[in-house]
Amino acid sequence: MKIAEIKKLKNFYHNQLLEQVIPFWEKSDLFDKEYGGFITSVDREGRSYNNDKSVWFQGRCLWTFSKLCGTYGEKPEWSMAADSGAEFLKKYCIDPTDGRMFFTVTRDGRPLRKRRYFFSESFLTVGLAEYYLVRHKKEDLELAEKYFDLMYRIYCDPASDPFKITPKENAEVRSLHSNAAPMVLVSSAQTLRRANPDKKEYYDGVIAAIINDMLSLHCKEELHCVLETVYANGDILDNPVGRTVNPGHSIENSWFLMNYASETGDTELLEKALNILRWSLELGWDNEYGGIYYFRDIYGRPCEQLEYDMKLWWVHDEALIATLFAANLTKDPYYDEWYKKIHAYTFNHFPDDEYGEWYGYLHRDGSVSHTQKGSLWKGPYHIPRALMLCEKILAAAEKGEKAKELL
Repeated sequence: MKIAEIKKLKNFYHNQLLEQVIPFWEKSDLFDKEYGGFITSVDREGRSYNNDKSVWFQGRCLWTFSKLCGTYGEKPEWSMAADSGAEFLKKYCIDPTDGRMFFTVTRDGRPLRKRRYFFSESFLTVGLAEYYLVRHKKEDLELAEKYFDLMYRIYCDPASDPFKITPKENAEVRSLHSNAAPMVLVSSAQTLRRANPDKKEYYDGVIAAIINDMLSLHCKEELHCVLETVYANGDILDNPVGRTVNPGHSIENSWFLMNYASETGDTELLEKALNILRWSLELGWDNEYGGIYYFRDIYGRPCEQLEYDMKLWWVHDEALIATLFAANLTKDPYYDEWYKKIHAYTFNHFPDDEYGEWYGYLHRDGSVSHTQKGSLWKGPYHIPRALMLCEKILAAAEKGEKAKELL
């Protein structure tokens, strides 16, 4: 891209973030001024339709508003949101009986549900780590590191989980390995590595071990894909679960790996990350209607997920980051062309020009399926992150530099 185009796109992402997306959430029912924390289930206009709180989004919103403060300077609304989110997360979202975290709580913080996965813990980790970089309170960094260590211990030895819930399937009959767990561990470790440089060597070792699992177990070069679920030894499970590729997850993983490779100068890892990105784009792209499928079966068999052909907001957010980052790191026009194609699809289909923010769920043909702007799964995280990081990549490109430290 020429400098004029880079500047134009950088300003576009900046304005999308601060004039279209964040103002929607500031005017919505997101900020719970009575009980603290965040209510993400809002309709098209930003009004709450379910005030139960997603614990994922207490951590994710904490990350977003902390990152906004650290990147663009503190605004009263952002500072209030970050402080409120951190307090609510620590006070209400941790189960005092075993230290594990809840998945949902009531508006006033009473526990509703726990899940076997440690994704709630992962979003506490990145949220408090980013908050620490703004407030510099040692106890927040220590709590983030405590929960990372808990996640990593459970990952290495599931029997050590204090929650003591049984696996999703009988491990004695079918022992499986999910790529989602190493994915959140890698992103969490890279965020902590930035927040606490004194422990860089430790996090480098953990990241290297997790990346090895991701590549040796899930990355199938002969099939040109990353499988979401495999046998514990990496063998392929030939049923719909084992044949599933989630292009969005694979693309998100690719830029996590690119980020680490660019920081460490690991050219071999960078090449593997670029392969994952290329495979995922080519498998995931819908040649008839455009956009990226939610799920694909690597052998072309029927997908069990009824939503397999939908187009989701977060998938395209991750593709924007990954393709722009790849173009910046490699100067290869292949990635530049993919980035422009994804940018055009994304901004022609997802933003709501009337009320602000984005629709989250489209039918295969690009028509809107759900008009709500938030839920227990969608809120101010993937979109603000993509807009901030794309702006950062373009700012580096404007200077003729390679972007770094995206996590």
